[in-house]
Amino acid sequence: MTPTTKLEQLLSPAQTSERDGKPVLSPQTTEEISAIARYANQHNLAIEITGAGTKRSWGNPIQPNPGAADLILLDTTHLTGVVSHSWQDLTATVAAGTTWSAMQQVLAQHNQQVALDPLWPETATVGGIIATNDSGPMRLKYGSLRDLIIGMTIVLADGTIAKSGGKVVKNVAGYDLHKLMTGAFGTLGVITEVTFRLHPITQHTQSFVVSAPQAAQLAVLMHSIHDSHLLAQALQLRGDSSGFHLDIQLSAHPDARQSETLHKMAEAAGFQLTPAVADPWIAREALFQDGATVIKLSVLPTELCEYLDHMQWAPDIEVACVAQSFGLILASLEGPPAAIESYIPSIRTDLTVLATSTNVNRWKADPTALPLMREIKHRFDPNRTLNPGRFLGGI
Repeated sequence: MTPTTKLEQLLSPAQTSERDGKPVLSPQTTEEISAIARYANQHNLAIEITGAGTKRSWGNPIQPNPGAADLILLDTTHLTGVVSHSWQDLTATVAAGTTWSAMQQVLAQHNQQVALDPLWPETATVGGIIATNDSGPMRLKYGSLRDLIIGMTIVLADGTIAKSGGKVVKNVAGYDLHKLMTGAFGTLGVITEVTFRLHPITQHTQSFVVSAPQAAQLAVLMHSIHDSHLLAQALQLRGDSSGFHLDIQLSAHPDARQSETLHKMAEAAGFQLTPAVADPWIAREALFQDGATVIKLSVLPTELCEYLDHMQWAPDIEVACVAQSFGLILASLEGPPAAIESYIPSIRTDLTVLATSTNVNRWKADPTALPLMREIKHRFDPNRTLNPGRFLGGI
């Protein structure tokens, strides 16, 4: 009996299957994941954690230890549901395999939401979104995932079930392990439950757009909006070689007449403000076209517009981008593979390759941080059981 065969006996036959020649285990509880992790850690098995698969290409391919007995896929999509919703306290605990939109539908029954707009909310799971630290333009008003998560249940590589934070917003007990797990790509632990702080659903929103040939021309207006008293919920820059568009979403009641103030600000900067016809806030998803190389990078907000203009001068490469005003950029690169492979190393900031059909290195970062990250991985997962190799530097 192989180690993998014995592992499958920890679950019912209905919870085991096969995908791409690899065994797939579909646990339904934190305790079942704990038993799987403990056994895999003891028998030199590698675990690839998967949810809906919307971001499975992000980061490096899994690289088990030489001589690893086998690689198994741990499917979290059977851990579903809103476990508890304390609507009076504006908190909710959600199972990690729940799709983002399913969670939001339950919370909306009390006019509440997790104030984040990740990619592909209809299919992406809570756990996968947190593991990759995905976020959208609403981050301008509400903050990032690390600001919205107040507690988490995690299964560590040796099967230990760890709990971080709590179920109230002002909890200060224990270590902030949930902040460490956010963006770790599943290399430090398996997220099974998450407790969020909630916000009321915005009742009144208006979206506008301002266009210019170059991003730098929009910089003054964008920074003026940042410094104003306007209730701007989201700001983003969309652009390619044909020009740039600054999308602005206000979240104020119409009686506040903030749209009139915004019109005056745009006119003072020499632009015409127009209502957004289509939904510009889903533009990030359009970057992930078949064959495109999509990268994620960040710069200082004060350098954003200048940086976007600079990216358009890539030789033989068409660059399309959607950038958030706080400095986070998603860019799609289309062109000859050789040109893309030589262009990415020339980018003068850290980056992650999210999708590509080329042979580029999927991470580019300050190498001085690698020793610390490797030590953290070793402390949490010395046998490299969980998502081995997925993170920067083969971590």
